[in-house]
Amino acid sequence: MFRTAWRNVGAHPSRVALTALAVSVGVAFLTGILLFTATVSDALTGAYRQTFTHTDVVIRPDDRCTTPASGHRPASLSAADVRRVEGLSQTGHVIAVVSGYTALGCPDGRSAGRGGPARAGNYAGSADKNRADPRYRFTRGRPPAKRGEIAIDEDSAAQCGYRPGDTARISVNGPGLTARISGVFTTRAEPALTAGGSLVLFDSATAQQHFTGRGRFSELHVQAAPGISAEQLEAASEERLPGTLPMTAASLARERALAGESAVAGLRATLLSFAAIALFISCFLITNTFSMLVTQRTREIGLLRAVGASRCQVTRLVLTEAFLVALAASLVGVALGIGVAEALRSFAGDVGKSGPLPSGGALSLPAYALLLPLFTGVATTLVAAWLPARAAARIAPLAALRATPAPAPAGTGRGRVLLGLLLATGGVACLLAGARTNRIQDGAPVLALGAILIAGGLLALMPTLVAPALALARPLLARAGISARLAARNSARAPRRTAAAAASLVIGVSLVTALTMIAAGGLAAANAQSAHVLTADYVVSMQDLSPLSDTVARRLAASPHVTTATAMRETQLTIDQAPQSALALPASALRDLLRPHVTSGSADHYGGRNILVTTDDARAYGWIPGSRLRAKPPGSRPVQLTVAGVYEPNTLLAGILIDTATLPKPTTSSVEKVFLTTRGHPGPALRTALTRALGDSPALRIDSSDDLARAAAQDTHRMLNLLYTLLALSIAVAFLGIINTLALSVAERQRELGMLRAIGLTRAGVRGMVRAEALLITVFAGVLGAGLGIFLGWAGGELIARHLPGYHHSVPAARLAALLVLAVCAGLPASLWPARRAAHTPVLTAIGTQ
Repeated sequence: MFRTAWRNVGAHPSRVALTALAVSVGVAFLTGILLFTATVSDALTGAYRQTFTHTDVVIRPDDRCTTPASGHRPASLSAADVRRVEGLSQTGHVIAVVSGYTALGCPDGRSAGRGGPARAGNYAGSADKNRADPRYRFTRGRPPAKRGEIAIDEDSAAQCGYRPGDTARISVNGPGLTARISGVFTTRAEPALTAGGSLVLFDSATAQQHFTGRGRFSELHVQAAPGISAEQLEAASEERLPGTLPMTAASLARERALAGESAVAGLRATLLSFAAIALFISCFLITNTFSMLVTQRTREIGLLRAVGASRCQVTRLVLTEAFLVALAASLVGVALGIGVAEALRSFAGDVGKSGPLPSGGALSLPAYALLLPLFTGVATTLVAAWLPARAAARIAPLAALRATPAPAPAGTGRGRVLLGLLLATGGVACLLAGARTNRIQDGAPVLALGAILIAGGLLALMPTLVAPALALARPLLARAGISARLAARNSARAPRRTAAAAASLVIGVSLVTALTMIAAGGLAAANAQSAHVLTADYVVSMQDLSPLSDTVARRLAASPHVTTATAMRETQLTIDQAPQSALALPASALRDLLRPHVTSGSADHYGGRNILVTTDDARAYGWIPGSRLRAKPPGSRPVQLTVAGVYEPNTLLAGILIDTATLPKPTTSSVEKVFLTTRGHPGPALRTALTRALGDSPALRIDSSDDLARAAAQDTHRMLNLLYTLLALSIAVAFLGIINTLALSVAERQRELGMLRAIGLTRAGVRGMVRAEALLITVFAGVLGAGLGIFLGWAGGELIARHLPGYHHSVPAARLAALLVLAVCAGLPASLWPARRAAHTPVLTAIGTQ
């Protein structure tokens, strides 16, 4: 049977060519995703390991035990701590590290980097003491030695065109500063550069002034003395410096690598879901192909049964053919997947959640990323070919005496209809239940199960829907000519074949429709959460959403273009002995500059000791308007607060809102945002003036309500375009299925085509008939897919709307119409090759086909 299968595949490769192509595409996609995510994970792990090349133990301050040096700066270590570590006999060398955020601006106003983190640090070496910092290697110029000097990484220098001696604009936490570039360096000790960020170096004194305070350090990188292990140094450091967190560099690198891997895992899961969709759609193509091949080879299989082949042998024959096709296609797919991985790396900047993912270095080729797709491609093909193999085993030996192949089954089967109804009913029930779930993490699996069940039920019922659909289209078909009417009869005569050809396209169109609906609702929510909440002319914030300098509000208030500049501060309240994040905003500012969506109570009563709380906090703690809370602001005695209202959180406001006048003065809280009202009409000229008032800071963003709306739209469209790109592969596989079905149908109906040509149907008429059949399949699939997608989008939107304020259902009719037109138009190219093959079938040869 193996030799027979080998000969069958070798003798008729065109029969399974499109099936092999579909398997190759799915396997290539899966291989590319696994290789890409493995490369990203390895790059992150390597970057974290190289961060501590010259370090055995890292000593960090314990936030729970260390008091910030000043204001709201993060906890840090003192110079005395450095001396204690240096005094240990187990210590070889200590690098006192200062780190923080600093944006570097290019001459054209852009920020340096490819969208990754903008980091800053200190050069811990000393030129006068002839001591270099081993973390950095200078390729041009020298390290920074005094205030007003910086060194920049080589990638940022190349991007901005900077050279040693040039001046650049930088920003630490607010207004822009001018600094002279003393040198350009390379390093492997900063993961931010691997992720497409930028790195600025100051001398230690300047870095301390910006980030930690004089004589303070962010952490210590300690190298053990010869003969001392990292564990021994860690134990000695913990004993000498209580209240700190010593950790071996190897452990810290593993910890950070695991954190990076968790982000990559989320990306991997998202991409693999689309690969699974592509392989799932391939299953329809494979099953349909082998079903039609079995039908066409009825006489051949019957002859095998007549000469003694058992049912098991016939089953093994079909499965062996499927295995040979799958193995060859999967090997090709794995090879193509390497190229897909390289292509995905070029889009790394668009898929990273916190900046671009690593895209440089060699491509990782782990064994699992090559073997798993190979196994998946073979297994998927064998599973999809199992039902056709069983059908082949049931062919009787007498079938060898038939003059023509057995026709495709015309019935739909009561069992199939009953199964479809049960699955569809269960799917609808799951979707309704999931849509009404209180938590997204609980409702999402129920929705996914419901989508699978309802899709399976619809696919089972599709053969019964072919006839009604054609009946509805009959008035149009009557005017379309003989070719269209023949195409309709062909489709109605073999509803299972028509449904199988349309099934994969139904899945693709439904997914695109559902995602489009959800994205439209998400865009509306984003507008409601940001643009519609802001009534001020502008809001000023940091690019990385970190705290602002107090100088920002003062500079803006002094500008002749600004009428009011109100700072919103973040602080901590202790309520019922539990810390709670709060936003401090003057009562007048809430009325004049913002418009929160209050669900109960009233924002008019906000002010003094009357506060607003979010709906999330209200649900979690049972707070309602009128609830009295005993709270302790930082550095003050406890006060009695009253809940005046409950509001929906948004991108501008999220937390307990308390009147700034209630906090003690001076306050150590950090400025989160500054809201502005301005003189004159907001526009480019006013924005330029505000930017200049802030020293052309590359770290600050000045947004109007329109800017927030556009940013939300860009993010949504970027996400949607990525999803469309991924789903395009699945839809491409679906069209391969249509091509395959039509081609095999033409081969099966050669005698019929010959008779039509003999009685006068022209070649153009035959081509028109096949094209019309393809159009009927695509229209049928497009309408069903759009209907299913709208229902799925509604169910998903119901769940999201419970947790995303401002979300509302929207059916983007223009996009859906364009999608249907695109699907229908794509049916014409899908029919070109089968139509040409049908039109060029010799009449006498076709009539003589046995």
